[in-house]
This record gives sequence, structure tokens and C-alpha cells, in this order.
Amino acid sequence: MALTLFSRTRTATAPEFTSEPWPEIGETWKPEGVTVAQRFLGLAGAVVLVYTADTGVYGTYYAVACLGCSIRTRSNGGDPYISSEQAGGEIANAHAPQCRALPRDLPPRPDDDTAREILRGRLRSQRRSDHNVTVFLTGFHLDRLALQRSTEWIEEELQRFADEQPEILTAQPRTYGTGTEFTILRFPKD
Repeated sequence: MALTLFSRTRTATAPEFTSEPWPEIGETWKPEGVTVAQRFLGLAGAVVLVYTADTGVYGTYYAVACLGCSIRTRSNGGDPYISSEQAGGEIANAHAPQCRALPRDLPPRPDDDTAREILRGRLRSQRRSDHNVTVFLTGFHLDRLALQRSTEWIEEELQRFADEQPEILTAQPRTYGTGTEFTILRFPKD
């Protein structure tokens, strides 16, 4: 009696691997002001995004955000910014296989008053007592998924805030290039 191992013959010509579509949460959501560069899938289905906004004065910077556990970063180790899509992908890829968060509902687009408060909250958190702080639009990367607003909207609101509260924020023509430079003024000394 002859024993044959693996005697089954393949009759179907279907591929051995069929990719699953991305979850709806990460595939179709395109918030205003954000360009999603890469998506990674966590262990329990949460999507980890690598995204950017408009190019800043010094180039394009990226941020990474998990839509399940709320981890967000715009820095890469010792570097204050993620300066390449590849670096952002490495951070997201390191987080995704460890994240056990379930997908959450997508953040709704806030009304203008709520978006203004998010923007002004970021400005207040950057205010210092020892020096003035130049405002860079890349500083809002972590807030872009919550804001869901264009760069133009952010700049208009910065100008409005500078007009309303010049003791906190100033606006002046940029000394290099075009556009407006915004500066958060330090806390007054007593």
C-alpha cells in the first residue's frame, strides 16, 4: 500500500490571498484641510493615519494619529517634526500592531465657534512668560483632525484673533516671502 502525502490537486485558479477592503472609517473620511498619506490597521480595527496639511514655510511636515486610542504625534524621536512621509509611516507602522483599540466614530466637523475655541486654546497653550512665540501652521497639525478646516480658514481666524486681542497675538507682513507672520506675545511681567 502506497501512502501519498499531499495528494490533493489544485483545481481552482483563484489567488491564494484576497485582500480585504479597508474599514469604512479610514477609507472614505477626508476631513477638510488634511491630506491622508498612509493608513495602517491596528489589531482590533482602529485606523492609524499618517497625514499632512498644506506645505509650511520650511516644507511639508507630517503627523500621525490613531482613530482608536487617540495617540497623536507630530514629532519623530528627538526631532520636533516628522519631516517625511516615510518617517510618519514608520511611526504609524510601529503603533498599529500594538494598538488594541476598537475603531471609534469619526469626529464630527465642529461648528465655527467650537473650531475657533480649539484654535484659540492651542494659541493659549503656547504662550510663554519668558519669550514671544512665532506661530507656524505646522503647530496646528495635531488639531487638524478636530478642526477640519482649511489653512485659509485658520489664517483668517488667526488674523481675527490678532485684531481682537493684540495684547496676546500680533500679525505683521512676513519679513521673508509672502503672507502674514503671527506672534504670540509673552505674558506681561508684573
